[in-house]
Amino acid sequence: MAFLEVRGLKKSFGKTEILKGIDFFLEKGEVLSIIGSSGSGKTTLLRCLNFLEFAEWGTIHIDGKCIYNGTTKRPPEEQIRKNRLHFGLVFQSFNLFPQYTVLENVMLAPKLMKMAPEDEIRARAEQLIEKVGLTERMNYYPAQLSGGQQQRVAIARALALNPDILCFDEPTSALDPELTGEVLKVIRSLKDKDCTMIVVTHEMEFARDVSDTIIFMDDGMIVEQGAPHDVIDHPQNERTQSFLRRISEN
Repeated sequence: MAFLEVRGLKKSFGKTEILKGIDFFLEKGEVLSIIGSSGSGKTTLLRCLNFLEFAEWGTIHIDGKCIYNGTTKRPPEEQIRKNRLHFGLVFQSFNLFPQYTVLENVMLAPKLMKMAPEDEIRARAEQLIEKVGLTERMNYYPAQLSGGQQQRVAIARALALNPDILCFDEPTSALDPELTGEVLKVIRSLKDKDCTMIVVTHEMEFARDVSDTIIFMDDGMIVEQGAPHDVIDHPQNERTQSFLRRISEN
């Protein structure tokens, strides 16, 4: 059994079906990139994995254990909080707390959850901040940072909870082109450390370079999936081909 298995995931908002039966798996240490047009269901899929939304159908297994079954009663809030710890989510808009410094932002969630003594939490946070290249900005506030620096703080904050799988929702979409590279460099460095990741991205070259598997989503379905060379360079589905042509023309 794969480290992450997603089977038959369906999600609707009102009468609009957003996810129409999503199936995929991910091995530990692998990187999965999800590509597709706006409105294809990519972000909703990530939010369901992180229990910010709840699928009406389907299952999610981590390391052989079912942590969500859409056909049964929703788990109690305490269990949902525990399930969320399997996943870390980096949002496209950073979502840092403006009243806290870089160090305080990274320490906040582990402190609230009492994951360790405060001195250990601080030491771990300082290591993560160093990992994303922001040691000299440790006592700065978000407003004093560039967008790329804020996103790197968001990555360190997600890592502070030691998630099994780190998820990125268009991590460079809110950044100027010159700041995109610094964020992608950090994500590449995490792959080198065997971090298991799911990356929703519009950066095709990055997806080709860093991914073990690429999924192309369209209209709430997985239309094509496979190795980067196959999906990006030799797509078989007409919808994948059309999407990649549009991307290359922009």
